[in-house]
Amino acid sequence: MASDLKEKLDALKIDRGQEPPSSGAGLKIGFGVLVVVVAATAAWWMLRPRAVLVRTTTVEAAAADSGGASSVLNASGYVTARRQATVSSRVTGKVVEVLVEEGMKVEKDQILARLDASQARQALALSEAQLEATRRLIDEIDARLHEAVIRKARVHDLVAGGVSSKADLDAVEAEVKVLEAQLATQRQRVLASEREVDIQRQFVEDTIIRAPFAGVAISKNAQPGEIISPMSAGGGFTRTGICTVVDMSSLEIEVDVNEAYIQRVEPLQKVQATLDAYRDWAIPATVITTIPAADRQKATVTVRIAFDKLDPRILPDMGIKVAFLAAAAPAEAKSVRVVRLGRAALRGPQGDEFVFVVGPRDKLERRAVKVGAGGEDPVEVVAGLTAGERVVLEGPVDLVAGAIVAERKKE
Repeated sequence: MASDLKEKLDALKIDRGQEPPSSGAGLKIGFGVLVVVVAATAAWWMLRPRAVLVRTTTVEAAAADSGGASSVLNASGYVTARRQATVSSRVTGKVVEVLVEEGMKVEKDQILARLDASQARQALALSEAQLEATRRLIDEIDARLHEAVIRKARVHDLVAGGVSSKADLDAVEAEVKVLEAQLATQRQRVLASEREVDIQRQFVEDTIIRAPFAGVAISKNAQPGEIISPMSAGGGFTRTGICTVVDMSSLEIEVDVNEAYIQRVEPLQKVQATLDAYRDWAIPATVITTIPAADRQKATVTVRIAFDKLDPRILPDMGIKVAFLAAAAPAEAKSVRVVRLGRAALRGPQGDEFVFVVGPRDKLERRAVKVGAGGEDPVEVVAGLTAGERVVLEGPVDLVAGAIVAERKKE
């Protein structure tokens, strides 16, 4: 028993001379694993797909009522006024009063401004005085003529009685004729003086600037104290107009149509117009005429279009899009949604256009589209897109489907 107990105690003793097992192998294994993980992470980082910087746009939809007709051509242009005038003066002068402001309605012949008329009034007063003097001279000549006629009758009687000679009668008759000629000349001078007075009165009237027609003042170009002239002078310090007046009842549309599609436009053709400021407002209009001249540089022809009904929201120089309509059966009348997209987003040849749509996780999708006729921008997309989708507007020419993109910051 004692020997067994001793053997057990000896087994529990620690042998100080025996070395513990080395841990170097474990450290090497752990370091190797770490190196592999870092290398794999770096490789993934270097080889991962990089996002391509692009600019995108959102497809927009504008409500439009075709009114029973389909669009055969689209174009863009501006609202213009057929009657618009920059009102100026006929004479050069200093502005003393301006009675018009922007947005003010004016009537025909309404006073818009007044110029300094002091010099014109003095010239008028001088002409009137000269006219009066000329008229008084007529009275003097007329009195002398009356006296000469009386003497002529008396000398004639004396010659008949043998008291006076024939020479005396001839002298009196000559005096009468001279006075008659002087009287006729003086009467012509009176007429000339009256015309001079009329001219001076017109100069005074010209210092009052009036509206040439009824309309709305859209600009005010001069202030009291400035010099105004019917022609530019003084190195730009002379104004050439008081204000600009527009006849709002003469508003119409002018659009440039590509000459390749001008055969689709006819007089009295129905048109649907949409202002850039009110894209959900469809405005009915009608073609007036096609101006018989083409622009050689732009290869376009200008078309005039009349609004069927004017509205206060329609203003001169507003941008506008138009759709030329083809007649359709009443049963085909329906409301449509027009989808528009910037023309810069289109890729591919004409008739085979496509776009890149930004899908989930910013991944590109190549989408074939069908566009409407015409050269307007934005272009009407007939098929292939829906409102709200994001489409690449600007990006590299080598874009491919499946590429990852990111929005480029605006500079």
